[in-house]
Amino acid sequence: MISKRGIACGLAACVVGCRLWAADSPVTAARETLAQWVQTRQLISKTRTDWEADREMLGQTKALFERELAAVAEQMGKLNTNSTVADAERRKAEAELTQHGEALDRAKALAAELEKEVRGILPLLPPPLKATAQPWISRLPADSANTKAGVVDRFQTLVGLLNEVDKFNNAITVANDKQPNAKGDQVSVDVIYLGLGIAYFVDAAGEVAGLGSPGPAGWQWKLQPEIAPKVRDAIAIYRSQKAAEFLGLPAVIQ
Repeated sequence: MISKRGIACGLAACVVGCRLWAADSPVTAARETLAQWVQTRQLISKTRTDWEADREMLGQTKALFERELAAVAEQMGKLNTNSTVADAERRKAEAELTQHGEALDRAKALAAELEKEVRGILPLLPPPLKATAQPWISRLPADSANTKAGVVDRFQTLVGLLNEVDKFNNAITVANDKQPNAKGDQVSVDVIYLGLGIAYFVDAAGEVAGLGSPGPAGWQWKLQPEIAPKVRDAIAIYRSQKAAEFLGLPAVIQ
């Protein structure tokens, strides 16, 4: 049986326990709050540490991207510059090509004009000169307007031919030819050309002699037997077979 004293003691113990529990509640709450505060501080510290690391990495990444962007901008600038230079060079090349084309057309026109003039003087060339210049004469185009010959080759032909003509015109040339005598028979004669202006001929016997000069249809020859001795002397002087002396020979003035 439980005594009244026992019941009283049990109640007292219960009251004391309740008081102790009530007294411990603020401490427990404080502890929990402190623990949460510590965790929060730790989280803030970790977050700050992580942010510092991330900020450094982001700064390095930003610097890297900026360098790459600067390099790309520089390359683009070079490309733009190169493109501008290339365009300028292209325009210059096109202009030069146009100029060369125009110069080539002028050269072709000049070559055609000179070839026409040269063909006009071919009949005036004496036989010895024609023989010497034949390689150049054969290279003249038959039709200057429809020739496949290059402009350079055409000018080389003209220069070569005119050089031969000039050389002959500035020299004395003796050649063998045939001329008709008073009866119309062809006889062998020596002809001395004084450039392209005049020439004299004489046969070995000194019976057939005369002079010639270029005319509209080629060289025209005229018999003049009385000049035979002087023509023979002129040829002998040319061949160093006789001392030089003044010889009065007739001339043709046109």
